[in-house]
Amino acid sequence: MANAQGQIYGINGPVVKVKGSNSFEMQEMVYVGEEELIGEVIGVTSSETIVQVYEETTGLKRGEKVVGTGGPLSITLAPGILSDIFDGIERPLKDIRNLSGAFIGRGVKVDNIDEKRTWKVEMKAKVGDYVTGGDIIAVTQETSLIEHRIMIPPYIKGKIEWVAPSGNYTIVDIIAKVRHDDEVIDITMKQKWPIKQARPYTKRQAISRPLVTGQRVIDAMFPLAKGGAAAIPGGFGTGKTMTQHQLAKWCDADIIIYIGCGERGNEMTQVLDEFSELIDPKSNRPLLDRTVLIANTSNMPVAAREASIYTGVTLAEYYRDMGYDVALMADSTSRWAEALREISGRLEEMPAEEGFPAYLASRLSAFYERAGYVTNLNGSEGSVSIIGAVSPQGGDFSEPVTQNTKRFIRCFWALDKSLAYSRHYPAIQWLNSYSEYIDELEKWYSENVSADFVEKRNKMMAILQEESSLMEIVKLIGADVLPDSQKATLEVAKTIRVGFLQQNAFHADDTYVPLEKQNKMMDIILLFDKRIKECVEKGIVLSKVTESGIAEDIIRVKFSIGNENIEAPFHELARKINETFDNLMLSCEG
Repeated sequence: MANAQGQIYGINGPVVKVKGSNSFEMQEMVYVGEEELIGEVIGVTSSETIVQVYEETTGLKRGEKVVGTGGPLSITLAPGILSDIFDGIERPLKDIRNLSGAFIGRGVKVDNIDEKRTWKVEMKAKVGDYVTGGDIIAVTQETSLIEHRIMIPPYIKGKIEWVAPSGNYTIVDIIAKVRHDDEVIDITMKQKWPIKQARPYTKRQAISRPLVTGQRVIDAMFPLAKGGAAAIPGGFGTGKTMTQHQLAKWCDADIIIYIGCGERGNEMTQVLDEFSELIDPKSNRPLLDRTVLIANTSNMPVAAREASIYTGVTLAEYYRDMGYDVALMADSTSRWAEALREISGRLEEMPAEEGFPAYLASRLSAFYERAGYVTNLNGSEGSVSIIGAVSPQGGDFSEPVTQNTKRFIRCFWALDKSLAYSRHYPAIQWLNSYSEYIDELEKWYSENVSADFVEKRNKMMAILQEESSLMEIVKLIGADVLPDSQKATLEVAKTIRVGFLQQNAFHADDTYVPLEKQNKMMDIILLFDKRIKECVEKGIVLSKVTESGIAEDIIRVKFSIGNENIEAPFHELARKINETFDNLMLSCEG
């Protein structure tokens, strides 16, 4: 059957109306105009077809042809994805720059992934094997850190009739032949997959392990599970992008997908520069060897901004299917929602709250629901963890994107302007943030870190909440009227805020803190809490505790004790705390 073909009769920004054919399908990828701009069918009526174009439409004219491809908007999945930088529809930006300069030209034709580069392939399957979708038939070393596992495409099953010998192949070379029903299918290293269709898996697993980030306020207070979804909302300048950078650098995922969706160009440049220089602490190799960057900056076509989110999560699912843990950073979903709003407005759809389309919630849910810890088709286990930044205008968390996002995520890291402006980073406000994963992760923490890890976390949260209540009184009548027991609570809360929750990304030992050290820091803070309350009960004036300087010693722990061989230094600090308070009590009795 010939592909559908029509003519343009209306253009409104990225939205193009087509007539002359009733054969187009919903979500079909099309080529628009003489320059064959990439577009997608988003509406079909009896009289017209509506297409959104993922490239700049300036210069398009009425009467130019629109040709269907017969399939949905899809991306290429093959070795060569990692270490590269793509735009929102998986076109490699380095290749585009070589063709059209610093700005993306219209109708640029490049291979999504280099089809001429050869890969050293080791075949795992043999003739006569019965294979099904997801089975690994070969492997190749994609980067120094990641082995690319070449899989049978989903929905194909049958007996292998021929395999190529191990050797060097391009992604389009045939490496196996499978008899599927009565047809022999050629298998290459290259697959195509529709970006708006989730990749299949066997079973969704219960969440039970944290995504360890080395950031104390996250790991200890508001943990994210592997396969979970989190949001980082915050106004301008509160550190959303920098927090995501830290997570991308340090979280214990195998592969990082970073989507700059509608971000400022200079911020994306900073990301690219930083990631190209960073060394992976686990392997001492460049971090870019296990990272994919999708750059769709604010001056790029608005429709491609919408596609970039789906492109990123499809890439994440592909590596999940190989058995890897993938962390996806989307920065920011607000800019993505604004792209939806702009296209919805051009389609003259009925607006909902603040002009966003009525289907905003369903689009957000479709994105965040693609996170998960799963058993793959090949029996391996993998996960996709999604961390989406939200940029509410004026820092107003009651706006639609933030509120709808909260419905589909279980971890909420609320960034606070006053903390950011006082140089408290990460600026995660502990009273407005929450994690619903704590109960599921308690068993893992008790088995792998400390039996009472979550209990200690709860005690520290209670102290911070009590401090918040006391600060209301202090603002009204000052701190002098508080009894010493409440002043002691404020003193302990300060050590938690400054010594534990605040972290210095530029300090060699503080930028990433292992869970063992986080646990020891909590022990020290709670020991201080216990001993200072004993002093107050004995009637010792709190100023004597302050003069001892022990609180400053506790706050300095994050810098004074390294991340290696921590047992002895923490034991010595605990001894010093006990000795200081014992001496205070003795002097009081004397």
